[in-house]
Amino acid sequence: MDPVLQVALDFMHAKRALQAAKEAVEGGADWIEAGTPLIKSEGVEVLRELRRTFPGRTLVADLKTMDTGAFEVEIAAKAGADVITVMGVTDDATIEEAVKAARRYGAKIMVDLMRVEDKPRRARELEKLGVDYLNLHVSIDEQMIARTPLEELRAVAKASGIPVAVAGGLNSETVAQAVEAGASIIIVGGAIIKAEKVADAARTIKKAMTEGKRIPTGLYKKYGLAEVRDAFLKVSTPNLADAMQKRGMMHGILPRIRHGTKMVGRALTVKTADGDWAKPVEAIDRAKPGDVIVVDVGGGTTAVWGELASHSCQVKGIAGVVIDGAARDIDTILEINFPCFSRHVVPHAGEPKGHGEIGGEITCGGQIVHSGDWVVGDESGVIVVPQEVAVEMANRALDVLERENRIREEIKRGGTLSSVLELEKWEKVG
Repeated sequence: MDPVLQVALDFMHAKRALQAAKEAVEGGADWIEAGTPLIKSEGVEVLRELRRTFPGRTLVADLKTMDTGAFEVEIAAKAGADVITVMGVTDDATIEEAVKAARRYGAKIMVDLMRVEDKPRRARELEKLGVDYLNLHVSIDEQMIARTPLEELRAVAKASGIPVAVAGGLNSETVAQAVEAGASIIIVGGAIIKAEKVADAARTIKKAMTEGKRIPTGLYKKYGLAEVRDAFLKVSTPNLADAMQKRGMMHGILPRIRHGTKMVGRALTVKTADGDWAKPVEAIDRAKPGDVIVVDVGGGTTAVWGELASHSCQVKGIAGVVIDGAARDIDTILEINFPCFSRHVVPHAGEPKGHGEIGGEITCGGQIVHSGDWVVGDESGVIVVPQEVAVEMANRALDVLERENRIREEIKRGGTLSSVLELEKWEKVG
């Protein structure tokens, strides 16, 4: 079979899903998937809406069934689904009942291999059970730590004669690889539905699939450890705050920067006393290019940083400074465009007495900071990201940015934020 492009409608709102589906089909999408979040949010009635809107298209219900295989397949098939997903980690009895019900109602079964340990072995077992499709799927949460389905795809495709679908962060740079590795069904969600121009995005991905070539994209990709800085440079601190569920935000630390200035780097921590600027200045010599010096002064109101320290940092290529205390010479710091964030701005400095330490655990803006943590600052403030979750949070922040890009496009078309997100409908009950 020619490779099929399946668009995954992982939305909360039926209205937004239907609009994206129309545009995706215009761009060449072959199959339409009602994503698990959409079905949980709107119920199987959304399958009926999709079937009425797209009578000639294959409709996939991503139920991820784990129990009552026959009953759930019956529900989805009667609502208009052509293909229903069942989890490969469930018992064989559930899969057998799902297959029987699918035959009875003219539907097909796609088995999702997510969390299956030995995927090739399970693929052979599922072929004997009579399933129609396999789905090699890396979950959205796993994608955030830069996992990809392409690692295991080839082995699964060779293991059985069942057509294999593949899902998990695919974009115009990777879909051709998926086809080459043996996938018959290419499932793409975010790289299509988060695009401002959904039809164009679908068209680009379909071209990459059919022509077997990599088409570069600036978004909809996942970043590994080596690309964390690049990822953080693409997002805002509000994007990051949303991704981190409001954790990591430094309170009371204000930007002393030009419009459009961005600061990203790994922390070098400093602890000092109010007005004692010795350790902050000594830290400049220890810092590596690209680092951010983060200074805990306990909120002190005598400056421990100024123009000359900032000039020194620029010579070394240091990315910026964050001070839970006071800075001065802000006019010159702005003039030379060195990223500076502080709790206070004052004209007077203290004396270099040498109290404190460099490199230890500190508290800045109410957040614990360790050397090596990532620090991101812009005109909205400063966020610290623990180094052990930096890859995940960078990718989650990019996801926030991409989703907001689509919402912004829907607003431009005549909506409002409230109407696009249907706030009254989705306000918390109680």
